[in-house]
Amino acid sequence: MGNITARRRHSAFAAGLATLAMAAGLATVPAQAADKTKYVALGDSFAAGQGAGPYLDDCYRSDNTYSELADGAKAIKLVVNEACSGKTTQDVVGAQLSQLNKSTELVTITAGGNNLGFGAIITYCGVALAGVTPGAECDAATAYAAAQLESGQLYRDVVSMIESVQAAAPNARIVVTGYPYLLDPIPAGLTDPAALFIYQATELADALNGAIAAAAGSTGATYVDVRSAFLGHGALSPDPWINLGGPGNPDSFHPNAEGYEAYYTALNDAGAYSAG
Repeated sequence: MGNITARRRHSAFAAGLATLAMAAGLATVPAQAADKTKYVALGDSFAAGQGAGPYLDDCYRSDNTYSELADGAKAIKLVVNEACSGKTTQDVVGAQLSQLNKSTELVTITAGGNNLGFGAIITYCGVALAGVTPGAECDAATAYAAAQLESGQLYRDVVSMIESVQAAAPNARIVVTGYPYLLDPIPAGLTDPAALFIYQATELADALNGAIAAAAGSTGATYVDVRSAFLGHGALSPDPWINLGGPGNPDSFHPNAEGYEAYYTALNDAGAYSAG
């Protein structure tokens, strides 16, 4: 009888140890997961992944975009990519902040181009690349963009967006990216329609990035400039990271898969995807 009791006690003790060991083993899973930075991506088509395909939905979200590439990094856990094609800074605030909370540790944003009417400029002014002199629609589109920049409206819009993100994710690092040159800058002095369009596009890209950088600086967010990363890889280059496409092609003047790798590398080099 004594031996039976001893065996039962030994079995119960062993079972208890096994239970504790299993519990300890299971506890390591969420601990490891907790070590990864909880990341939410916001923005427009340049954050969604448009241009790189294949697409997951009508927002043109792609697994090839920079946030999805970061999800494969050891330190990063992408909670969701909320970015959607065609969206402005106001759209980011109005429709993309629901996944943000106190546990969010990193937010990246690419937005602001659509505030300037990016699509209209491409549609009405891009015909210059075919040697056609753009008409009044192009003048109106560029005048609208210039007004948004020169008045400071874009700067204020980006500041408002960043502050809204900070309020929704008070513990997160906020990293705001700029936009690449869609067409590589060219030497001054050319007068053909294509050259004039490239000058115009370069000037707008510089002003757009300047406004975003200033807004990031005034709110304490981090700004990552990608222009130098894309130099030599514009839509007309021998090794393009920007799709040229054509009329009616929604991927026109958006990064391809190599372009989103360049975005990821620029963000990673800036420390956006490092632990802590």
